[in-house]
Amino acid sequence: MHIIQILWDRRDFFLTCLLEHIRISLTAAVCAGVIGILTGILISRHKRAAGIVLGIINVVYTIPSISLLGLLIPLTGIGDKTAVIALTVYGLLPIVRNTYTGLTNVDASILEVSEGLGTNQRQIMTRIRIPMALPVIISGFRNMVVMIIAMSGIASFIGAGGLGAAIYRGITTYNMTLTAAGSILIAVFALLSDWMLSKAERMVNRRYGIE
Repeated sequence: MHIIQILWDRRDFFLTCLLEHIRISLTAAVCAGVIGILTGILISRHKRAAGIVLGIINVVYTIPSISLLGLLIPLTGIGDKTAVIALTVYGLLPIVRNTYTGLTNVDASILEVSEGLGTNQRQIMTRIRIPMALPVIISGFRNMVVMIIAMSGIASFIGAGGLGAAIYRGITTYNMTLTAAGSILIAVFALLSDWMLSKAERMVNRRYGIE
């Protein structure tokens, strides 16, 4: 009841935080999606580089999020920009890995038939590999979006907006109800986003006859 009451009493504050959280998360997800998919396509065509690129991303992924934010502050300052950069970096691993895995696991017999019919490599990539890898790519994008939404809560520690501001303010003022309200809103936002993306994933799976 206390959480519902504080959400209602401070609804303007929470609405502002939620909109900021959506903006930061969406920006980072789009950036990570574009960079990650392009990187996955590139390393699928140059497999010698795949191990190096995936290894580097894995190493970066092991850096604690708060440490990465601290390392970025001297370069990009505090605020939303640094938060978006950090979240984009963390979002790369699932989307790069899934894109690479999806593209490199297309049935070899289908590729052989396509090459036999005179299809060039660009056409094979755009008309065969990418469409067939799309369910795996979407799965990676779905995981990445949920992770970014959850991690966006730490953005407030470097002066960025979002629902993390409610959590941070609750911690600094010993207001656990405020902290809980911010945490619940982040969880609901993440679950709702996951549900919507799961619908898209199922649509793609049905399109390609994947159960």
